Amino acid sequence: MSNYVLSVGLEVHAELETKSKMFCRCAVAFGGEPNTRVCPVCLGMPGALPVPNREAVLMVLRTALALNCTIAKDSIFHRKNYFYPDLSKGYQISQYGDTNPIGYNGYLDIPSAGGSKRIKIRRVHLEEDTGKLMHIPGSGSGIDYNRSGVPLMEIVTDFPPDVDNADDAKEYLVQLRQLLIFLGVCNGKMAEGSMRCEPNISVRLEGAEKFGTKTELKNLNSFRSVQLGVEFERRRQIAVIEQGGQVLQETRGWNEGSEASYVMRIKESENDYRYFPDPDLVPMHFSDELIEEERRNLPELPLAKQQRYQAEFELSAYDAGVLVAEKEWAEYFETCVRLGGEPKAVCNWMNGEFARMLNESGQTVNPHSDREKSKVTPEMILELIGLIQKGTISGNIGKQVFVEMFEKGSKPGDVVQAMGLTQISDDGAIEKIVREVIAENAAVVEKFKAGQENVFGFLVGQSMKKTQGRANPQMVQEIMRNVLGEQ
Repeated sequence: MSNYVLSVGLEVHAELETKSKMFCRCAVAFGGEPNTRVCPVCLGMPGALPVPNREAVLMVLRTALALNCTIAKDSIFHRKNYFYPDLSKGYQISQYGDTNPIGYNGYLDIPSAGGSKRIKIRRVHLEEDTGKLMHIPGSGSGIDYNRSGVPLMEIVTDFPPDVDNADDAKEYLVQLRQLLIFLGVCNGKMAEGSMRCEPNISVRLEGAEKFGTKTELKNLNSFRSVQLGVEFERRRQIAVIEQGGQVLQETRGWNEGSEASYVMRIKESENDYRYFPDPDLVPMHFSDELIEEERRNLPELPLAKQQRYQAEFELSAYDAGVLVAEKEWAEYFETCVRLGGEPKAVCNWMNGEFARMLNESGQTVNPHSDREKSKVTPEMILELIGLIQKGTISGNIGKQVFVEMFEKGSKPGDVVQAMGLTQISDDGAIEKIVREVIAENAAVVEKFKAGQENVFGFLVGQSMKKTQGRANPQMVQEIMRNVLGEQ
């Protein structure tokens, strides 16, 4: 089989975290009774006039700056015309052109194959979301317009595409989602449709200058779906070409169950939308002063934060990446460090026991989430680390203490006192236990004397077991070797 080159352009739609819709004052929320958050404007009633949401405009401006875009000083809205039931007006208010969208000619750097890769951004523009088609059991279909008019930001990668494999397509989406969450412009909940990705996928023979015919994938609501969808389309298109067929320019859906794409409709061309400036909306102007003010107020972005953690705190790329995966998790870590915690020790507890128990319980450290909040505070993490560093308790005992902290919200010192978990560091007490273990395991001791060094760990483990993990492990090892040397 011939060698083929994959090209992936990515269109990402992100619903903005505003309180009201893009061109009216209807509330923005997920779910709820259908068609209860609507008005003449978002329903497209004759004579209803749109008024832009200033906060939505500023959110797109911040995102464009964070993506290193050039900002259009003057930008206008267009009407994108097409007929579909979920579009009540018969057109969508959007933006059109190479330099008219609020941001253009930007980039996002992503980790790739042990280094980094720059993905160029063609445009960042603002539009309104459509309604949602609903299948009503036994009675056909309906339309919920609650989502119609919700502020929607579209981020489109450049052409020719920089993404040439499914892994980079997934990583681009991961990094972009983190950036949007850190900026506070989108909650990134892909399962709820707050962030949606539509890859445009094509293949061509290696060395060919002309790009292949692209297909667009819809209904991708997870990183995994994007990765699987891109890879499936790569294989499918190659198979079509190898069998003498022709790849069609079409929109395809994604079936999560079968992990395969299917034809939805023949893809429209740009001319089919008949873009023209919306006569009901005045042009937007962005002054130099506003642009610079928004640029100064940008927060530290995820990749920069991850690199700082590696350089400043000497954390591994993996640990730093886990810490910045969610904004609130990174904020929790920085609070611990600001209060005096040793970064590596804090990181180990957060990415280890704490993360595991949060996942198992469904709890969170996010103060704005509707999930149950964890009782473990940064101060409690620091107190626990201090007890271990001072030798009051061992690391293994620390895990027992953490369970009590997590389940009951108890302070580490109180748990240690109540459960009698103080570490045994008395030479005499430990030596007594060591001699008991040696006497009870004569056969193992003989193996050690014969040169089987690996049984030493067993003897140490038995000593720790006798003290229920409370003995100082370093002292146990040292005393065990001394006593064995006397034998």
